[in-house]
Amino acid sequence: MRFVQGIAVAGVVALAGVFAAGPAANAAAIAVGKKLEFKVDPKKMDEERARLWTQFGGWCALKDWHPAVANCEESTEGGAKVRVLTLRDGGKIKEKLLDEKPNFYRYEILESPLPVKNYQAQFALTPDDDDEDEINFAWSATFDANGKTNKEAHDVIDGIFKAGLDNIKTMAGTKADNDDDKK
Repeated sequence: MRFVQGIAVAGVVALAGVFAAGPAANAAAIAVGKKLEFKVDPKKMDEERARLWTQFGGWCALKDWHPAVANCEESTEGGAKVRVLTLRDGGKIKEKLLDEKPNFYRYEILESPLPVKNYQAQFALTPDDDDEDEINFAWSATFDANGKTNKEAHDVIDGIFKAGLDNIKTMAGTKADNDDDKK
Protein backbone atom coordinates (compact mmCIF):
# COMPACT_ATOMS: atom_id res chain seq x y z
CA MET A 1 0.00 0.00 0.00
CA ARG A 2 1.38 3.44 -0.97
CA PHE A 3 -0.20 6.72 0.06
CA VAL A 4 -0.04 10.42 -0.61
CA GLN A 5 -1.05 13.36 1.52
CA GLY A 6 -2.90 16.27 -0.02
CA ILE A 7 -4.54 19.46 1.12
CA ALA A 8 -7.87 21.06 0.33
CA VAL A 9 -8.37 24.38 2.08
CA ALA A 10 -11.17 26.19 0.27
CA GLY A 11 -14.31 24.49 -0.86
CA VAL A 12 -13.77 21.53 1.44
CA VAL A 13 -17.39 21.79 2.50
CA ALA A 14 -18.33 20.08 -0.74
CA LEU A 15 -16.87 16.81 0.56
CA ALA A 16 -20.09 14.80 0.45
CA GLY A 17 -22.16 17.87 1.35
CA VAL A 18 -21.99 16.98 5.01
CA PHE A 19 -22.17 20.48 6.40
CA ALA A 20 -25.57 21.28 4.95
CA ALA A 21 -26.97 20.06 8.26
CA GLY A 22 -27.62 23.38 9.93
CA PRO A 23 -27.33 27.15 9.92
CA ALA A 24 -24.35 27.29 12.28
CA ALA A 25 -22.22 25.23 9.92
CA ASN A 26 -23.33 27.23 6.89
CA ALA A 27 -22.50 30.48 8.64
CA ALA A 28 -18.93 29.46 9.46
CA ALA A 29 -16.32 31.64 7.79
CA ILE A 30 -13.36 29.25 7.64
CA ALA A 31 -12.99 25.84 6.01
CA VAL A 32 -10.00 23.55 6.48
CA GLY A 33 -9.43 20.09 5.12
CA LYS A 34 -6.70 17.53 4.69
CA LYS A 35 -6.64 14.27 2.82
CA LEU A 36 -4.42 11.20 3.07
CA GLU A 37 -4.53 8.97 0.00
CA PHE A 38 -3.76 5.26 0.22
CA LYS A 39 -2.93 3.27 -2.92
CA VAL A 40 -4.34 -0.25 -2.57
CA ASP A 41 -4.97 -3.30 -4.68
CA PRO A 42 -8.47 -2.64 -6.13
CA LYS A 43 -9.34 -6.29 -5.45
CA LYS A 44 -8.66 -5.72 -1.73
CA MET A 45 -10.40 -2.33 -1.43
CA ASP A 46 -13.05 -3.51 1.06
CA GLU A 47 -10.48 -5.36 3.19
CA GLU A 48 -8.16 -2.33 3.31
CA ARG A 49 -10.97 0.06 4.19
CA ALA A 50 -12.15 -2.23 6.98
CA ARG A 51 -8.61 -2.64 8.33
CA LEU A 52 -7.80 1.08 8.24
CA TRP A 53 -11.13 2.12 9.76
CA THR A 54 -10.78 -0.46 12.54
CA GLN A 55 -7.37 0.96 13.41
CA PHE A 56 -8.01 4.70 12.98
CA GLY A 57 -11.73 5.39 12.60
CA GLY A 58 -13.30 4.78 15.98
CA TRP A 59 -14.93 7.69 17.81
CA CYS A 60 -12.29 7.55 20.56
CA ALA A 61 -9.45 6.14 18.43
CA LEU A 62 -7.76 9.57 18.30
CA LYS A 63 -6.00 8.72 21.57
CA ASP A 64 -4.26 5.89 19.70
CA TRP A 65 -3.01 7.88 16.70
CA HIS A 66 -3.10 11.65 17.22
CA PRO A 67 0.16 12.87 18.81
CA ALA A 68 -1.56 15.72 20.72
CA VAL A 69 -4.18 13.49 22.37
CA ALA A 70 -3.26 11.72 25.62
CA ASN A 71 -6.69 10.23 26.39
CA CYS A 72 -10.27 9.99 25.21
CA GLU A 73 -13.27 9.34 27.43
CA GLU A 74 -16.58 8.50 25.82
CA SER A 75 -19.98 9.03 27.43
CA THR A 76 -23.60 9.71 26.56
CA GLU A 77 -25.33 13.02 27.31
CA GLY A 78 -28.96 13.59 26.41
CA GLY A 79 -28.90 10.56 24.12
CA ALA A 80 -25.85 11.82 22.18
CA LYS A 81 -22.36 10.31 22.14
CA VAL A 82 -19.81 12.69 23.62
CA ARG A 83 -16.05 12.41 23.89
CA VAL A 84 -13.66 14.38 26.04
CA LEU A 85 -10.16 14.51 24.62
CA THR A 86 -7.40 15.21 27.13
CA LEU A 87 -4.47 16.79 25.35
CA ARG A 88 -0.84 16.13 26.23
CA ASP A 89 -0.58 19.71 27.52
CA GLY A 90 -3.52 19.09 29.90
CA GLY A 91 -6.16 20.92 27.86
CA LYS A 92 -9.54 19.29 27.27
CA ILE A 93 -11.80 19.30 24.22
CA LYS A 94 -15.41 18.15 24.56
CA GLU A 95 -17.07 17.02 21.32
CA LYS A 96 -20.49 15.66 20.37
CA LEU A 97 -21.11 13.08 17.66
CA LEU A 98 -23.65 14.45 15.17
CA ASP A 99 -23.75 11.66 12.60
CA GLU A 100 -22.13 8.27 12.19
CA LYS A 101 -22.13 5.90 9.25
CA PRO A 102 -19.77 3.16 8.09
CA ASN A 103 -16.31 4.73 7.63
CA PHE A 104 -17.60 8.22 8.52
CA TYR A 105 -18.49 10.46 11.43
CA ARG A 106 -19.39 14.12 11.84
CA TYR A 107 -19.02 16.01 15.10
CA GLU A 108 -19.02 19.43 16.76
CA ILE A 109 -16.90 20.99 19.49
CA LEU A 110 -18.87 21.83 22.62
CA GLU A 111 -16.00 23.12 24.79
CA SER A 112 -12.39 23.75 23.86
CA PRO A 113 -9.27 25.86 24.45
CA LEU A 114 -8.88 26.10 20.66
CA PRO A 115 -9.42 29.54 19.04
CA VAL A 116 -12.63 28.43 17.27
CA LYS A 117 -16.42 28.55 17.64
CA ASN A 118 -19.26 27.10 15.52
CA TYR A 119 -16.89 24.22 14.76
CA GLN A 120 -18.22 21.20 12.90
CA ALA A 121 -16.01 18.57 11.33
CA GLN A 122 -16.07 15.22 9.63
CA PHE A 123 -13.64 12.32 9.47
CA ALA A 124 -14.11 9.72 6.73
CA LEU A 125 -12.43 6.94 4.81
CA THR A 126 -13.81 6.73 1.28
CA PRO A 127 -12.89 5.30 -2.11
CA ASP A 128 -11.41 7.89 -4.43
CA ASP A 129 -13.92 9.10 -7.04
CA ASP A 130 -11.48 8.97 -9.94
CA ASP A 131 -8.90 6.35 -8.97
CA GLU A 132 -10.07 2.79 -8.40
CA ASP A 133 -6.88 1.82 -6.55
CA GLU A 134 -7.08 4.59 -3.97
CA ILE A 135 -8.89 5.23 -0.69
CA ASN A 136 -8.74 8.50 1.21
CA PHE A 137 -8.85 9.57 4.82
CA ALA A 138 -10.46 13.02 4.65
CA TRP A 139 -10.67 15.29 7.69
CA SER A 140 -12.40 18.62 7.22
CA ALA A 141 -14.05 21.33 9.30
CA THR A 142 -15.86 24.63 9.13
CA PHE A 143 -15.68 27.15 11.97
CA ASP A 144 -15.28 30.77 12.98
CA ALA A 145 -12.25 32.27 14.68
CA ASN A 146 -12.63 32.96 18.39
CA GLY A 147 -10.10 35.28 20.03
CA LYS A 148 -7.62 34.99 17.15
CA THR A 149 -7.53 36.13 13.52
CA ASN A 150 -9.08 33.91 10.85
CA LYS A 151 -5.56 33.00 9.65
CA GLU A 152 -4.39 32.08 13.15
CA ALA A 153 -7.49 29.93 13.79
CA HIS A 154 -7.11 28.32 10.34
CA ASP A 155 -3.45 27.54 10.99
CA VAL A 156 -4.23 25.91 14.37
CA ILE A 157 -6.84 23.54 12.90
CA ASP A 158 -4.74 22.90 9.80
CA GLY A 159 -1.82 21.94 12.06
CA ILE A 160 -4.00 19.60 14.12
CA PHE A 161 -5.25 17.82 10.98
CA LYS A 162 -1.74 17.63 9.47
CA ALA A 163 -0.20 16.20 12.67
CA GLY A 164 -2.92 13.56 12.91
CA LEU A 165 -2.80 12.44 9.29
CA ASP A 166 1.02 12.50 9.28
CA ASN A 167 0.94 10.14 12.27
CA ILE A 168 -1.56 7.83 10.55
CA LYS A 169 0.87 7.75 7.63
CA THR A 170 3.74 6.86 9.98
CA MET A 171 1.73 4.22 11.84
CA ALA A 172 0.62 2.60 8.60
CA GLY A 173 4.31 1.85 8.07
CA THR A 174 4.57 2.34 4.33
CA LYS A 175 6.44 4.78 2.10
CA ALA A 176 4.50 7.77 0.88
CA ASP A 177 4.54 10.50 -1.69
CA ASN A 178 3.59 13.61 0.23
CA ASP A 179 2.00 16.33 -1.92
CA ASP A 180 3.05 18.94 0.65
CA ASP A 181 6.70 18.03 0.02
CA LYS A 182 6.37 18.49 -3.76
CA LYS A 183 5.64 22.20 -3.53
